[in-house]
Amino acid sequence: MNRPIPAAHDALASQNPTIAAYDNRARIRAIIGSSSGNLVEWYDFYAYAFTAIYFKDAFFPGADPTVQLINTAAVFAIGFLMRPIGGWVFGRVADRYGRKTSMLISVMMMCAGSLVIAILPTYGQIGLLAPILLLLARMAQGLSVGGEYGTSATYMSEVALKGRRGFYGSFQYVTLIGGQLLASLVVVLVTMVLSDQEMSAWGWRIPFFIGAGAAVVALYLRRSLHETTTEGARASKEAGSILAIWRHHRRAFLTVLGYTAGGSLIFYTFTTYMQKYLVNTAHMDKKTANLTMTAVLFTYMVVQPLFGLFADRFGRKTAMLIFGASTTLLTVPLLHAIGSTTNPVLAYGLITAALLCVSFYTSISGLVKAEMFPAEVRALGVGLSYAIANALFGGSAEFVALSFKDWGVETWFFWYVTAMCLIAFLTSLQMPDSRRSGYLQGDGTA
Repeated sequence: MNRPIPAAHDALASQNPTIAAYDNRARIRAIIGSSSGNLVEWYDFYAYAFTAIYFKDAFFPGADPTVQLINTAAVFAIGFLMRPIGGWVFGRVADRYGRKTSMLISVMMMCAGSLVIAILPTYGQIGLLAPILLLLARMAQGLSVGGEYGTSATYMSEVALKGRRGFYGSFQYVTLIGGQLLASLVVVLVTMVLSDQEMSAWGWRIPFFIGAGAAVVALYLRRSLHETTTEGARASKEAGSILAIWRHHRRAFLTVLGYTAGGSLIFYTFTTYMQKYLVNTAHMDKKTANLTMTAVLFTYMVVQPLFGLFADRFGRKTAMLIFGASTTLLTVPLLHAIGSTTNPVLAYGLITAALLCVSFYTSISGLVKAEMFPAEVRALGVGLSYAIANALFGGSAEFVALSFKDWGVETWFFWYVTAMCLIAFLTSLQMPDSRRSGYLQGDGTA
């Protein structure tokens, strides 16, 4: 049973009604419960990215593999375009009806989308209806993930301990990356058992069946979560209001848009797009590329808490400035080097180096957003601002990169990523110092 915080802290809890009344053990259980659903959500979403190279013929028959990948990437990007709607819908639900309610609905929706893709007939069986249904399933998943990020980021920030918010908040990306890693690992294991022909024929469906089953488990775990908002906060006339955000928190909203645009773009460039970049540009075989990215993602996942601790010690703004500066300077040379090697060990080192720079952002991504909004609009403010920037820049990363390659100017994409990272750096200069201000400061956060 969750034990309340000591009475001496009641005044602080009343000043900030979103602070969860948990002891240390209960907080850890809350983080695990919420992050389990987060992992499943992102596993299901990325299962598409890692299996697209196998099912492209099933839904988009054609001779040119680059064009087929562009089509699958376009469907992936449309899933991202649903995120702002999901951020708005689920953010409003979370602020008005509770974080737990929002997280339960989102994981159920993801389960449904994954199951539909797993059983979907191919183009050869039902014609044009196949890619249309694939698109609709991805839209449902995009809606779900759009709501998941803001709510889970808010929830984890609200239950985190004083002075350790960076560390606790980093577990959102541990599970987010863990979802990618799990999807990649499942694909690697399946490809070890099945041939390329079997993978293209039916093997690509296996990861989606696994995702649908895992979502049921996550739904069960999330049922035990405790709500972090009070009835008073949820009953506020400004709860879940876009108008309230625009009137009173416009600068915070635009700041989040600014650094999320660059953060999302470079994140997806060096994670989901890298598998295709290694195959399509570096000419690495598919299985080697999958193994390389699995190793990269594992390393990236386990270092997140270290970067969260760095932010706790030196400040969130410092971490964000290091992220913006390092990615602005290193993106172009790293992408050139990765595209010129077929050595998987060297590719691993180069991609990992890029993602270590990105970790200054991802480890505290949800936290720096949550600190900028009050409880009554926090889930909406975090979720919607993130979803808009993520949809426009993160979700389109593969599509833009492949389009530049198809036009014969692939290196333009490198400079595009660099420019957006520079914007993230300039935007981070405008961030307040969370050690002296912020809406989560009421309980003494560092």
